[in-house]
Amino acid sequence: MKNRIESILGERILVLDGAMGTMIQRHQLEEFDFRKGAFEKHTNPLKGNNDLLSITRPEIIKDIHRAYFDAGADIIETNTFSGTSIAQADYGLEHAVFDINYQSAKIAKEVADEYTDKPRFVAGSIGPTNRTASISPDVNDPGYRAVTFDDLRIAYREQVSALIEGGVDLLLVETVFDTLNAKAALFAIQEIFREENIVLPIMVSGTITDQSGRTLTGQTTEAFLISLSHIPLLSIGLNCALGANMMRPYLQILNAKTSFAVSAHPNAGLPNEFGEYEESPQLMAEQIKMFLEEGLINIIGGCCGTTPEHIKEIAELAKKYKPRAF
Repeated sequence: MKNRIESILGERILVLDGAMGTMIQRHQLEEFDFRKGAFEKHTNPLKGNNDLLSITRPEIIKDIHRAYFDAGADIIETNTFSGTSIAQADYGLEHAVFDINYQSAKIAKEVADEYTDKPRFVAGSIGPTNRTASISPDVNDPGYRAVTFDDLRIAYREQVSALIEGGVDLLLVETVFDTLNAKAALFAIQEIFREENIVLPIMVSGTITDQSGRTLTGQTTEAFLISLSHIPLLSIGLNCALGANMMRPYLQILNAKTSFAVSAHPNAGLPNEFGEYEESPQLMAEQIKMFLEEGLINIIGGCCGTTPEHIKEIAELAKKYKPRAF
């Protein structure tokens, strides 16, 4: 699979999908939607736990996947951004982690198999969890950690195993704000690969939190890259936090410093005072055009606030440019 995707990346820019949460919000779902057929007796509130919809409302998630493929996406992400036992602990659903990831991968692959016009791929989305291994959450105790490397490794093993069993084509460790968390995910992935005698392509995407050019835990873009370059990645890139216009200088660093493919899926601008993303598909595409003209990108998509309309504009634009050489 890695050779197949790398071969395509040498020929054209691949298009990743857009935001899952933004599309789910369009449905104005209620508590019942997150319980239907599986979690009716669960005692904790579940509204907002979007990963559950792969089990309780799979038709909604399938329709979102189709919308992105119809818009021109080559790669869709599974609905598993919070699919670890660490993230699901907030809802008391650690026991549901395997089903969440397996069903999310399964339905995404089913949709991908409906399309025969060109290769379509499913990336298993592996989020950062809601805890950091590098920073204390207690200002009075700098040495304290709410999670350990081993806690993360075990949680990621469970997620990765289920994603692979569900049929994903590649793995995407995304929205990395703490490189130590990402290292735990990659360690878990490599353990699973050895045990199962399988290798899938791995994408890693970090998050530069503001115009300081650093991750939440203080790493520069180059330091983030160096920290992970010992892993044989398919791609390394950036997503979330910034709009396309602010992401460009950090993509230039990756382009100059890495032999991996480079990916980007920026937000649709910055959120307004209501937390809404207002950047139009046309404006976002115009900003991404700079990435393509400079030859910075192999994989391009969208993060928060992006929709199939955004991805359609981006996909049409990407057809006109050659991929970054790597």
